[in-house]
Amino acid sequence: MKVLLIGGGGREHALAWKLARSERITGMWCAPGNPGISGERLISNRNTVECVAIGADDLEGLAEFARKNLPDLTIVGPDNPLGMGIVDLFQKQNLPIWGPNRKAAQFESSKVFSQEFLEKHGLPHAEGCSFTDPEQALAFAEQRRWKCVIKVDGLALGKGVFVCSSHEQVQNAIHSIFVENKFGTAGNQIVVQELLEGLEVSLHAICDGERALLFPTSQDHKQVFDGDRGPNTGGMGAFSPAPFLDQEGIEAIHSQIIDPWLKGCRSDGIDFRGILYPGIMITSKGPQILEFNARFGDPETQVYLPKMKNDLLDVIEASMLGKLDQVELNWEKGSTVCVVMASEGYPGSYSKGKVINGLTNLETVPNTMVFHAGTKEIEGKIVTNGGRVLGVTAWADSLNEARDRASDAVESIHFDGAFYRRDIASKAIE
Repeated sequence: MKVLLIGGGGREHALAWKLARSERITGMWCAPGNPGISGERLISNRNTVECVAIGADDLEGLAEFARKNLPDLTIVGPDNPLGMGIVDLFQKQNLPIWGPNRKAAQFESSKVFSQEFLEKHGLPHAEGCSFTDPEQALAFAEQRRWKCVIKVDGLALGKGVFVCSSHEQVQNAIHSIFVENKFGTAGNQIVVQELLEGLEVSLHAICDGERALLFPTSQDHKQVFDGDRGPNTGGMGAFSPAPFLDQEGIEAIHSQIIDPWLKGCRSDGIDFRGILYPGIMITSKGPQILEFNARFGDPETQVYLPKMKNDLLDVIEASMLGKLDQVELNWEKGSTVCVVMASEGYPGSYSKGKVINGLTNLETVPNTMVFHAGTKEIEGKIVTNGGRVLGVTAWADSLNEARDRASDAVESIHFDGAFYRRDIASKAIE
């Protein structure tokens, strides 16, 4: 079986790494891929994954490639092509593809759509309103004594969220969205939500249009600096499982959130086949939905897939074909930690082209994997090519041991301006 994987970040490297371990896959392309992905070998025949120079947002180019090369399945990694309707495009041309269609992807591509869905179907969520007028948004935030979360409606690489607790912070956020136009059309509308207090947990559920299977818990670290300080990023690290939810709590989320969400989808004619990734805040009132994503998280994928015992291809096919009732997800015991190494200046402006040293030191270290996120190969050297550069991942019997392994691995990798958070999983360990 031949597979086309779309994307080129750390999430896609983790997907390629896991898919390469399927005995059923005999060929794999990744568009556009990265140097880490191109180094992955298929377990079935030792062939390497072939990276092709087609951007994840070039829908027509990807469809043309699929028509010529006829992959048995295309798997979509990033949010943007899903929001643009790549699944609909491929399905119209009878090209097998996995991921939510454009209507279903609105849960992530439009915060306004998601907020209205939650309100319509009575799911527990952060209360809020949508706005196109900055003055009205400012007045609404004042009613909440400036304690609120401001989100741009469209996709913004995880950077379109502002957590505010003062008049100045709200003004700065609204100014950057509506006046400076930092997010383009994604910021034409915003959602202003109440600021929920509690512990945030990332959940993943794979869906087949009728049912959903939950992954173990995890926790992302979105803010750029230790102690949850600084602006939001695409994610500076993650760990799994998160000890803040016991089995009873997970079952409560399934009954109070996942099942009503599925019922709402059926009621609204939404056929969701793919990954639903809800951000959940555990509050004094119980679990509350912060937002929805419609694909694997990054860096959550990097901590989930090393623990998954199943052949990922089997699970994806069951999701696509509506057969998740025939699947039981199985997971290795223990914990996984991913620490993201980023470029100096991220999530703002940063330089590229810094030579990365030390990667080969980790190739034989057990239970450790370096997932490439923003890298490029130039004249035989791996250099930085993004804000989030590497996801250094380790797994072990205990969370302490996994974090120590990940930290040791990070210390052996070097590039100019590299920085990373040193407190990944601290809340759980403490």
